Amino acid sequence: MSKVKPRIVAGGETPSDALIDDLPPAAEQALGEIFTTQESALAPAIDPASPARFINRELSWLAFNRRVLEEAKNVRHPVLERLRFLSISASNLDEFYMVRVAGLKGMVNAGVTTKSDDGLSPAEQLVGVNAAADELIADQQTVWAALHAELREAGIAIIAPEELTAADREWLDKQFRDQIFPVLTPLAIDPAHPFPFIPNLGFTLALKLVRRDGKNVRALLPVPPQLLRFWRLPTAEKRARFLPLESLIGLHLDKLFPGHTVVGSGLFRILRDSEVELEEEAEDLVRQFETLLRRRRRGEVMHMKCSKSMPADLREFIVDHLQLEPDEVVLIEHLLGVSDLGR
Repeated sequence: MSKVKPRIVAGGETPSDALIDDLPPAAEQALGEIFTTQESALAPAIDPASPARFINRELSWLAFNRRVLEEAKNVRHPVLERLRFLSISASNLDEFYMVRVAGLKGMVNAGVTTKSDDGLSPAEQLVGVNAAADELIADQQTVWAALHAELREAGIAIIAPEELTAADREWLDKQFRDQIFPVLTPLAIDPAHPFPFIPNLGFTLALKLVRRDGKNVRALLPVPPQLLRFWRLPTAEKRARFLPLESLIGLHLDKLFPGHTVVGSGLFRILRDSEVELEEEAEDLVRQFETLLRRRRRGEVMHMKCSKSMPADLREFIVDHLQLEPDEVVLIEHLLGVSDLGR
């Protein structure tokens, strides 16, 4: 074995550089890693009194959920398992908004400016959380687009209405007539019919209509949660084809709004404040839980996702009625309600 010759280290060159240059490639790499580790360990320690010692709880949680999403990108997993990871990341994010973000907004609205241990005020945390969450939502849509293509190659397709055959439409007509139409409740919005209550996590189809007399009408169509989100079409081939519920309903709007022409539509979904504070000293815990759960279903609207295709004026109409701020609304390009992919 060749001996390592002592060298004088030139200006700007570290001792590790000097020694590594004289080693075989494999040993050079191993020793380089050792020096890097040692030099990192010798780096100046963080001031114990500095907020830099801490990682923000909310941003740390979003980083964790990103790791869940990364599993949806991992090609070593079967495609359906990756779809499940995508669904879990979306479901996690919904719960995060309903509880963690709701808590931050509550503090901001109450005028709390006290900084957390990591040095951020509630308002500053909210800005960081919104930016990180928006990026996560965009990445979820990108992952879905990639998985959608892979699923098609594997014989599983979530199709668009233009891909339907005549036989498909006939079968869907029957399903709509027998199972969907009876549970739908179209709601016109006008001075005599105020904006209705929108349930938490519920899908709602918003529509711009024109009556025969030329009058413009806005309407909402809440989608009952008990209905299947994806409807499997019958086929003799060894493949599975699914149509999203919103597309199925969209094919039959003439039956829901006779005498009207649909000139614009879009799907939206809201998240409500679901944070609850339990009083451990309460006399009747069961009754308190019942009260808190009722309040959870009707909490303040914290967040809204809507399809990018929704007309801007229709979206603004909904946002105004729900009293949302611009940073509380996210436009979705592909699939709304990614969490439903795991159902």
